[in-house]
Order: sequence, then C-alpha cells, then structure tokens
Amino acid sequence: MADREAMQRLVTQAYAARGKGEIDSLMETFGSDSRFELVGDKKALHLTGVVEGHANVRQALVQYIAAFEFMDRKITSFLVDGDRAAVHSTITVRFIPKNITFTADVLDLFRFENGKIAELVEFTDTALLKQVTSP
Repeated sequence: MADREAMQRLVTQAYAARGKGEIDSLMETFGSDSRFELVGDKKALHLTGVVEGHANVRQALVQYIAAFEFMDRKITSFLVDGDRAAVHSTITVRFIPKNITFTADVLDLFRFENGKIAELVEFTDTALLKQVTSP
C-alpha cells in the first residue's frame, strides 16, 4: 500500500472509528498480524508498551476506548514514505474515570501491509497521561 490517498483514507477511517468508540470499525482497519505500541517507560506509566496480534490489539484498544474519549482531533501534518505514514495531531481527550478533559499532541507512525494497518506506534505526552490517570 504505497498510495498516499489510500493510506490517508484508511487512517481517516481509523481515526473516525476511534473518535466514535466503534471498536469493530476500528479493528477493520488493522491487519491480522498487527502491532500497536504506546511509547514510554512501562515503569513510569502502565499504559505504555507493545501488543501484537489482532486479538491483543483489539483488547488493548477496547481498554483505551473505555478510559479515554477522543472528543476532537486536528491533523497538523500527514507525511508518507513508501509503506509508512507519520501523522501529527492535536487531540482533545476526556479521561472518563475522572471526567478530566485535556489536550495533547500525538505523533502516530503507521506501517501498512495488504491495505491494512500492520503497525501503529504512538508518541504522546506520557507525563501528562501519568498526571491525569494517577489516583
């Protein structure tokens, strides 16, 4: 999948499904051997780490959707190189358990394979996440 427009459509579809909390629609954008990583120090923030395989990615994303409502996303840049894309966004998020709303920048690195997301590596302000999610 080296077509910029196809990649952008798939990412837009994934972001729209995530924004609506529609896990089935979101998982349709991921391949069967997909991988998701929230980058950060696992000792500092339990939410960080890597999950592999469609079922495990689904389970992780179900937990994220239950805890974090994505209220708004503004894409700042969308860069494509071969089968990869980098997307910089500013998102407004509500941490549901505490009803705390915050804004953060996110950098998503995608790798595509066979018309699906094969890998998503996400970078965000993990110090802010730790502050928001701490008891």
